[in-house]
Amino acid sequence: MKTIVSKPKLAVLALIAAVGSISLSSVSFFDINKNLDIFGTLYKELNTLYVDTLDHEQLITAGITSMLDQIDPYTNYISEDDADDYRIQTTGKYAGIGALIGTRDNYVIITEPYEGFPAAKSGLQAGDKIIEINGKSVRAYKTDDVSKLLKGTPGSEVTLKIKRLNAEGKEDELPIKLQREEIKIRNVPYYGIVEDSIAYIRLSNFTMRAGQEVHNALQTMENSKDLKGIVLDLRGNPGGLLDEAINTANVFVNRNTEIVSVKGRLKEDSYTRRTTGDAVNTKLPMVVLANGNSASAAEIVAGSMQDLDRAVIVGQRTFGKGLVQTTKPLPYNAKIKITTAKYYIPSGRCIQAINYAERDSTGRVTRLPDSLRTAFKTKSGRVVYDGAGIEPDVITEPEKIHSLTITLYARNYIFDYATLYKATHSTISPAVKFSLTDAEYNDFVKWVANKEYKYTTQSEKILDDLKTASEKEHYFKNIQVEFDSLRQQIIHDKKQDLYKQKEQIKMFLEEEIASRYYLNSGRAEVQCRYDNDLKEAIKLLSEPARMNKILNK
Repeated sequence: MKTIVSKPKLAVLALIAAVGSISLSSVSFFDINKNLDIFGTLYKELNTLYVDTLDHEQLITAGITSMLDQIDPYTNYISEDDADDYRIQTTGKYAGIGALIGTRDNYVIITEPYEGFPAAKSGLQAGDKIIEINGKSVRAYKTDDVSKLLKGTPGSEVTLKIKRLNAEGKEDELPIKLQREEIKIRNVPYYGIVEDSIAYIRLSNFTMRAGQEVHNALQTMENSKDLKGIVLDLRGNPGGLLDEAINTANVFVNRNTEIVSVKGRLKEDSYTRRTTGDAVNTKLPMVVLANGNSASAAEIVAGSMQDLDRAVIVGQRTFGKGLVQTTKPLPYNAKIKITTAKYYIPSGRCIQAINYAERDSTGRVTRLPDSLRTAFKTKSGRVVYDGAGIEPDVITEPEKIHSLTITLYARNYIFDYATLYKATHSTISPAVKFSLTDAEYNDFVKWVANKEYKYTTQSEKILDDLKTASEKEHYFKNIQVEFDSLRQQIIHDKKQDLYKQKEQIKMFLEEEIASRYYLNSGRAEVQCRYDNDLKEAIKLLSEPARMNKILNK
């Protein structure tokens, strides 16, 4: 009988072959051979004796995934089916129409057309429902299925039929013909001059050409204005390519400056990386914005700017990912992404927060306690620490989003109201000045009054926790009268809360509405107006003495 080996099984065999090349001095060959023999025999018996037919691909893939999950979250198996998504994540490129899509009421809808690409150029708008692609109904399709239909060869045509809300509250059916292009997702979705003389650059990813995009953004602003400072916004940036972290740092520091050293088990995985090009500006005072979602390559840039005393870091402590991954090919176009090294920024510190090789008695990983962190020094002698991400020089409080605002956003009522607003308002003022009037906010309150939504305030959560704890400790009967009285006093009123949280809800509405007219640039310009971290950065840049004191200059 002919033996058929599934793709994931071949991936396992490839991993086994790779294991075979490891030196006997570093690992027990007997242990490897023993466990692989057990696995092979187990799978053979399972395949022969199990009562039902097995899905080998699903089973082996689950086994691979579970095995890698025991190591760290970053060592991953990438199947042939997922290889294209992985390529897009690292290159930022694909061929299609250039739009984010989502689902609503069994329709796939446009949630954001990318500026400068076919979707935006053809007039597609956020909120448009896709009902047909090339004459074929896509009602009730999943977003992944629609995404595949929208992608294709650059230059090829695709025809959509959409439903769009009109000013009367009804939906028009419209045909939209587009020509697919190579889409390059921008690493710098927005840059601009704020407060008349501060260069603001938002860097959201580190795919290919990230450093060049930052270079071009700063160069463009320098050519148009006498700048007094730079703000590089790395908040929410999950990282990406190590080379692009070096290239980005190179925009702000001189050629041949050490940015990172990488240390792995193998010689080829240990090296030092320096800048290789000319900087755009090494003199202007600079602030880097960071938060708990700034990770990996973003931490290399933020950390190197801190260690070299090139910039003041403002925001919250970063994520703490100091691990480097290398991608290796497997049979049948699959890949494995393996953690091969740790990186160390210029002061010599590694900012990795979790040691995945050590776990507690329950098998959970733990963060390095502050008492075990080691002190290092920046170029000017400031003390910094390893083992827990990048600690900002100026710590700010993260914005607290009220549960009502979260609910309105999650239920898509803010998105849907922006769709209605766009249908009934042909134009708005420039995004940097756009603001909803009190009357317009009242219209939103009336509109949302008929919508179904529930939320729990922080006070109600605390009371619920008190009830649970007191019942467990058998005290609740003693306090029930007082508890019920207090509960009655804090029961929230939806309409009242819509006005209590007006400024916050209004901010989200203005962002979404501005994006309908000016796309992502409009959204960013509204966000900048409300951004407390950015305001702190601008204030800091206007205080040279304070900047110099922080940087020990």
